[in-house]
Order: sequence, then structure tokens, then C-alpha cells
Amino acid sequence: MADQKEHPYIPELKRQLAERRIDRREFLRTATLLGMSATGAYAFAGKVAGGSFAAPAFAQTAMPKGGHLRLGMRCQDLSNPHAYSWVESSNSARQHLDYLTVTGVDNITRPALCERWEASHDLKTWTLHLRRDVKWHNGRQFTADDVVWNLKRVLDPKIGSSVLGLMKSFIIEEVDTGEKDEKGNPKKTARLWDANAIEKKDDFTVVLNGKAPNLALPEALFHYPLLILDPAENGEFKVGANGTGAFVLKENEVGRRQVFEASKNYWGTGPYLDRLEFIDLGDEPAAAISALASKQVDGVYLANPVQLEPLKRLPHLQMHQVQTAYTAVARMHPVKPFDDKRVRQAMRLAIDPEAVLRISHYGLGEAGEHHHVSPRHPEYAKVPVSGRNVAKAKELLAAAGYPNGIDVEIACRQSDSSAWEIVAVQAMVEQWKEAGIRVKMNVMPSTQYWEVWTKVPFGMTTWAHRPLGVMTYSLAYRTGGAWNESNFSNPEFDRLLALAEGILDPKERSQVMADLEKIMLDEGPIVQPVWRALFTFMDKRVQGFKMHPTGYIFAHELALSA
Repeated sequence: MADQKEHPYIPELKRQLAERRIDRREFLRTATLLGMSATGAYAFAGKVAGGSFAAPAFAQTAMPKGGHLRLGMRCQDLSNPHAYSWVESSNSARQHLDYLTVTGVDNITRPALCERWEASHDLKTWTLHLRRDVKWHNGRQFTADDVVWNLKRVLDPKIGSSVLGLMKSFIIEEVDTGEKDEKGNPKKTARLWDANAIEKKDDFTVVLNGKAPNLALPEALFHYPLLILDPAENGEFKVGANGTGAFVLKENEVGRRQVFEASKNYWGTGPYLDRLEFIDLGDEPAAAISALASKQVDGVYLANPVQLEPLKRLPHLQMHQVQTAYTAVARMHPVKPFDDKRVRQAMRLAIDPEAVLRISHYGLGEAGEHHHVSPRHPEYAKVPVSGRNVAKAKELLAAAGYPNGIDVEIACRQSDSSAWEIVAVQAMVEQWKEAGIRVKMNVMPSTQYWEVWTKVPFGMTTWAHRPLGVMTYSLAYRTGGAWNESNFSNPEFDRLLALAEGILDPKERSQVMADLEKIMLDEGPIVQPVWRALFTFMDKRVQGFKMHPTGYIFAHELALSA
């Protein structure tokens, strides 16, 4: 559009790409975050690369129409989208509801309900221009009022949404409640830092006025709990709810199945399918193998290494795979014996990530480094990481007052998509034993684990891929975050994280990230053995599927051939 202004940093990005100071992937990610269209960014990157670099084809014009697609996936409670904690629930709700933005399989963030956005020079103000051709399923016009209501609700601490932690440094302030906790410390709550922090400019324009810069706001708008709900329904999602998505939820049986039918007035491309059904296959990996082999389902949400070889042998299936920043961490609450950082350090020193990767994930992925920032993240810093050292682990335990070792219990979940986690924990249990760390496994059904995952003192929890390391840190380790399952709190970590969130240049951001990673290695609450390569299997009749690094499913892009 003629009135759209280019962010002043984009010319610098173009120069850096032309001079080979950044790669094309980082140019595309940052330029699109700053409001450059994906088409324009890919075109410029292709020009610099001599015309050999083109945008992936996300939309297909000759897709077959009709059909009933059945996918195996846990069917979770969908009632409160803004408080979702698991990708599976968002994969269901995403078909009925939409996001303001969408981060694709290439990690590029594109407009969705937002037509475009602009960032101020200092990254403190983001202007969201909404699509004018979107109508809710009931025919009502989608407007800025809908967006303002959703953003204010999801950032209300009473909702318990992880979005609050993601945007905390940008738009939230902590205030004293006037009460004290059981230890006598002041109780705090969170609120928008300014009355005009979320501002309706006109019916199709929303302005976010932050207190601090934030480079990843468009990506944060696609954080999976930030589904856009009809304000008239007060945050509840169920059969009969309003939405703007490509499908309409028709049946919802938690633990059994969730059924969708194509919307007749979808604003975007597709859908091609008439009907979509998620079928809950339970926690046993063999159930998914059987369902795929018998063609009871046409694909599964995620496959795991236990299923790999049997599914490869089924000729009607196609494997889809991508390297990711998907992982699982054994995280510790700051309670005895984990309240002493020497014990936490010993837990890390006692394991061999390469061996755990080989045993649990067949080597598909990369060894973890115990700081939860992946080589897939643009700001990843290669900092020194100690290898396995059982003797040093024993010394640290003795210095912490445990010369005879420790006895602890780890909670972990059993499900079809997480069977590898149990194998990983078993491998670590054997390795910990050599250092005098005696760990009892408490294996729970996944539904039970979801109820206690933030409460157990020691637990093994899956963490999905995020495009940026700062996003992972803000969700998982920032003080007071809804998803800070370890209750980790470090003021210097919080300060550096807020600083990193405002640095556009990935090399400069990496320098700050190095300090953050070092804090995690010194004081951090996790043992992180692996980075996963994500993979799944779909029937060859399924058209348009691409493996997303976070495991997201976009059914409006899918079709079934005859």
C-alpha cells in the first residue's frame, strides 16, 4: 500500500544480505517481522542470490475437493483456548479459530487476520492493520474491537495464559497487591503498563504501545494460545461457538474424537476437505501403528522412534521430517535437594546427551547442551559446555551435603507421541545411578501428567519448537511466567532477557544470549538431553501436508486424492 512505510532497519538488512554478513534465512525472518511482505522479502533474497532462491509454494491451485480426513491425535479439553498448554489442543481449535499472524514451516511469519503490520524504529510501537474481508461464521464483521478484547483478556493474569510471560517485558508491569505470601514476601500481580498499551485506532487498526522494544511481536501473536475468540462468548470454546476459521467444530468428545466440517464462508484459501476428524488413539504407540496399517486413520499428529521402522514398511504411507528446536527437559523445583545449584549441576554432569539421543531418538536430532537454546535459533551462542563427568558430579553432591548421593522421583508421561521420553528418562536414570543419584520413575498417563506438570518437584516435560531462543526463555524461565514450571527466578537473567528481546541484529543478540546460556549452565533448573528431529507419517493420498517444526496442522491446506 502507498501509505506503508518501510522500517528504517530494512535497508541495513538488505546491505547485510548483499555483503553476506547474514544468511538468507535470517534476512527473511527479520525483514518479514519488521513488516516487509514475504513475497517482497523472498524476491529480494532471490535477486541477491542470482534468482536461485524462491518462496516455497504454500498455496496450491489444483487441489482435489471433498473427502473426509482422519488424523490420530490426543483429543484434549478445548474449552479455554487462551490457557492452552499443549499443541494438540491448539491443533484442534486452530481449524475453527484463527490467529492474527501465522509462522509457516519455513519459520517466516506472515499475515493472517492481520493484513500487515508496522514497527516503530525503536520496536516499542507495533501497528496492526486488520483484514477488512473477514467475517465470523455467524456473518458478523471482524473488527479491531475483537482484537482489543482478545489481547486484553489473554494478558489478564486471572486467565493464566502463557502469553503473559511472552509479552511481559514488552507491555506488562508488576504491581504490589498489598498482601504477603507465607514467607512474608510481597505478593505481586501483573497488569498492562499503560492505559493505552492496547489501543484501537479505528475499526481495522490496533496499536500496541510497549514500554520496551520487542523484536518478535508478530511471532508472539502466533503463540498457540492466542487464538482469536468472539468476545460475546466470554472466552469459552465449544460446539456451536463462533469463529473465523476454515472449519466448524461439530462434535467434541474429549479423549475420543473431535469432528469438523468445512465452513461455507471462509475468508482465506481452502478448505478443500468436506470433513476433518481427530481420533484419540490413546497412549500406546502400537495403537497408532495398527490404526495406520488398517487405514483407520490417514495420518498421525506426530510419530516417535518406536514407530519408525514399522511405519516405514507400510507402502501406502509417506514420512515427513524436519530438524527442530523441539525438546524435553528434566526440570527441578528449587526444593531439597534441588535448592542447591551444585546438585543441579551434578544432575547435568552425570549424563551423556549423545548417548541419550542415540538410545531414545535413534540419533534423529542433536545432543542437548542443558541451556534450552538450539542451534536452530538465530541468536544461539556456542558456549563451553562440560561433557559427562561422573567424578565431578559426586564431588558437587558431597560439597552440597550429600556424600552418599540422593534419592529422588521423576514424573514423566506415557503417550503415543512421547514414548521416546520414557526411554530417555530410563537412559538418564542408569547414568545418574553411577553418580549416586538414585531416581525412581513415576510414569503417568499423559492426561494425569498434564494436571500436575507445573507442580511436581522433578518432571520430564516436552517443550515445542519456537522460532527464537528469546521466546523459549520468556515462556519457560522468566520470573513468574505461567509456563515457568521450574519456578526459576533470577533477576539478572530477567534483565538480560528483556535486553535481548529488543536487539534486532542476531549477532548482537547472540552476545547477550551467551550470558543467558551461561546463567542456565551455572544455576539453571534443567537437564536437557536432546533436540528432536520431528517426523510423522501420512497416507500418500494426503495432499498439501508439510511438517511444521512445532507440529502444527493447517487442515485448510490439506486435500485427499482419489
